[in-house]
Amino acid sequence: MDFIKHTINLALENVENGGRPFATVIVRDGEVIAESPNLVAQTHDPTAHAEVLAIRKACKKLQTEHLTDCEIYILASPCPMCLGSLYYCSPKKVIYITTREDYAPYYRDDRKYFELETFYDEYCKPIEERRLPMIQQKDEESIKVYQRWSDLNNK
Repeated sequence: MDFIKHTINLALENVENGGRPFATVIVRDGEVIAESPNLVAQTHDPTAHAEVLAIRKACKKLQTEHLTDCEIYILASPCPMCLGSLYYCSPKKVIYITTREDYAPYYRDDRKYFELETFYDEYCKPIEERRLPMIQQKDEESIKVYQRWSDLNNK
């Protein structure tokens, strides 16, 4: 199976069905473990990106949160949320087929704080300079959650 063509076809089928133009295919030892198109439009869930959904399926199927022996095919270079998900599951390799720059003339997102051209720049800014309003409200009790986790998991 040509996994690149399969990823493209999955995304195209999603577009034909009213979805957005993104898809992910996860492969281990030459076999498709999981796949998903982007389902944001269909589910009204802004986190239902193809990468996230396919990673969830693969991890559930393999009963692990680590995809270190998998290759992940994605239609386009990932958004920050998906990039974080890819790093977190740590696949052997991610193969992206196109870039944001290549598809920008044809696809535009409509988020208040999200523009493809500038979003990655937001990470480099100090929190108080980011477009998304964020404030910290400290509570010393919060650290106890992490202390308890450490107590239970670092034996």
